[in-house]
Formats: sequence, C-alpha cells, structure tokens
Amino acid sequence: MPALPPGPRSTLLTSFAVMREPIGAMTRARDRYGDPFTLPLAHGKLVLTADPRLAREIFAIQDVDLFDTFGATTLVPLFGQHSLLLMAGEPHRRERKLLLPPFHGERMRAFGDTMAEATRRALAAVAPGQEFLALDLGLRISLEVIVRAVYGVEERALVERHTQAIVAMLDAALPIFMAAEAFQRAPLGLGPWAKFLRRSDDVDTLLYEQIDRVRPHASERDDILSMMLSARYEDGSRMTDRDIRDELRTLLIAGHETTATTFAAALEELHRPENAHVRARLQDELTAAPAAPEELAKLPFLGAVIDETLRLHPVVEMVLRRLRRPWRLGDYELPAGTSIGVALPLVHQRADLYPDPQRFDPQRMLDRKPNASEFVPFGGGIRRCLGAALSLYELRIALAVLLREATLALREPRPVPIVRRRITLGPQTGVRMQRIA
Repeated sequence: MPALPPGPRSTLLTSFAVMREPIGAMTRARDRYGDPFTLPLAHGKLVLTADPRLAREIFAIQDVDLFDTFGATTLVPLFGQHSLLLMAGEPHRRERKLLLPPFHGERMRAFGDTMAEATRRALAAVAPGQEFLALDLGLRISLEVIVRAVYGVEERALVERHTQAIVAMLDAALPIFMAAEAFQRAPLGLGPWAKFLRRSDDVDTLLYEQIDRVRPHASERDDILSMMLSARYEDGSRMTDRDIRDELRTLLIAGHETTATTFAAALEELHRPENAHVRARLQDELTAAPAAPEELAKLPFLGAVIDETLRLHPVVEMVLRRLRRPWRLGDYELPAGTSIGVALPLVHQRADLYPDPQRFDPQRMLDRKPNASEFVPFGGGIRRCLGAALSLYELRIALAVLLREATLALREPRPVPIVRRRITLGPQTGVRMQRIA
C-alpha cells in the first residue's frame, strides 16, 4: 500500500503555483493524478481530496489529539498565540466549547439592527451616479459590524478610531508575511514587517482599552466581548485579557474580509445580464417581505442566493490538518507529519453534485440540500468555522437592505478573476459597480 497518493514532483514549481493560482494548481493536479493527490510544498507534503466520501472521513474525526494545526507558527503574529484558529488537541476542544454559545444562530438576532444600520451607513456614502467597489462597501459594513457587535464599541468616534486602526494594520499585513517566518524580520525596527508590528500594537491598545471599558458591565450587555468576559471554562476559570485579545483579532481577521468578499461576489452575480431573472426573483421576495431584519434573514431564496455564491466563489481554497500520527485515508496509510485537507472549490465544482457547475443557479440549493461534505464553505467537523452563523446572518441582512433600498449596476465587462488576498481568495478588481438610485 503506497504511503502517499501521486502528485507533481517539483516542490518549488508546485509551491509557486499554489501561491499564485491555488484553484488552477489544485484542479490540474487532480485532473492529472486523480483523487486524492499529493502536492509537495515548501513546508511538507500536502494530501488533498475533493471526494465527498473522503471529506466525510476527515470531518467525522472526533479525536482531538490526531491533528496539529497547519501553518500555525507563521500566523501567530497576526492572530495571537491563544487564537482558537491556531490551537490543537485538548486546548482547542476546551476553547471551542467556551466560545460556541455566543455564536449560536439564535444569538445572531440581537445583531440584526446593527447590521442593517451599518449597511445603510455604508450605502449613504455612495451618491446616486457614483461608482464604487463592491468589496470596499462590504469591508466597510463588515468592519462596523465587528467593531459594534463583536467588540461592543458604541460611540461613533470610537467606532471610527477602531476602524481606522484595523484598516491600517491589515493594509500593512502583506501576504508574503504569512508564507514563512523568514519574511517576519524588522532589522533596526525598519521595513514592512516593523510597520505591521506598529500598526498591530495600535489595534491591541484599542482592544485592551475596550476590554477594560466593558468589563464592569459585561453581564448587562449582549455583544460578543461581554459574553467572553462572562464565560467560564469547565474548571470555573475565565479567559485572560490576552486570550480575549487573541480571539477578538481572530474574529476580525478571519471574518471581516471573508464576509465582505462573499458580499461582493453576490452583487457581481446578481447584476450580470445573464442572471437578471435571478435578481428579479430575489427583488420580488425582498419587496414582499417585512423590513425587520429577523424577517429578512428567513427568506428562502435570499438564503439560496448566498449559498450559491459561497459555492461558486470560495474565500479559502482548502481546509487543512497536520497528522500527529499515522492515519488511513481511503487506500492510503498516511504517515505522521503529513498535512491533509479538503479542496473546497473542487468539491463545489463537481458536476455529479452540481450539474452545469459553472452556472449561477440558486434554485439548485432549494431543490436539493447538499450534505455537510458536499457543501463546505466553512469547513467541517470539530474545526468548522466558529463564526459561520454570524457571517451568514450578516450577509442576509446586508444584501437584503442594500437591494431593497438602492438600485445598482455592474461596471465589469467580464467575470472578475479570483486571486489571493492576504490569507483569503477574492475578486481581483474589487468588483466595480455604480449606484443608479
């Protein structure tokens, strides 16, 4: 029995291809070598699958000690040492159990008005006739939602201070920093890495000030920071301020750009001429619905539009685990130290699951609900994205409010290519649009 599935031989060429064009690189490897396949990368062998049966095997694992996190070391400066995203084993189980209740779907209803207000405020900055980037609009909405609903910042001036500091930090977080620790150097306190560290410290200062501001009143508030301050581990202990800081940064970095990217992709798809019938149907559903956010969030075709957008426009190319001990995947006995993962875009492009997979067709999501290994925009299993419910609720509210209250037009002559943006994938141009009314 072979230890690893077949795959390309060159580590250098494969690493470059995956960094430059991840979806294309994975697709070519799968088409040539079959499924699963192995990619030799700079940080080791990576075994990927787009087979839902094998994905189910990976996601079904409940043994928290089988996996290490992938690429954790290079991401610590961005997320923090105590980020759930970078934890493995028992610490991950303990942290996830503590943090899960604030992200339950029912909790999201408390944030509906905040999401609607953030959307209207962002829309008000775009005058009729003005062109804008859908991604920038989505980022503005998502940042305000995180600062207000997650961090609990209420004063308008303070919301702007947080937003400006966050934008400055993210602008300084070059993608190359996440590739290897060798790029995380600041000789004599100079250079791009030093600039990122300064901007990161600015964000931390505001976060710690907000933690101190909220702590005395945490039991009376419903923002996620307050819930973290009030939560207790199984032994009765609380999160430290550093723990909370790391989780707040994780929610920001892992959540705001991904949500904004999906928002922009949905607007692009809805405003393409070939999808005019989809937009008309959604517009009819929105017009007939009550304006309350909790009612808008229940609309079935709106939900199908978002799901189909997530299927066609992935924000991450793969979800990964690193094996601490040997484990069998299909016909292969993988050795310890091997990284394994699910190639999300390739799952979503399977014609046996999604006929005519390149076509934007929200109705398919209503005709047949895909199972948890066939539709995987948020990963799966014990490491499924904790903020999925928050992101989906925000997408529903933001799209509904925007399409009810404005008329838009797409100003992109052809589909916008998907490229790497920091740690996520997103539209190359940001999706140029124009507000008509």
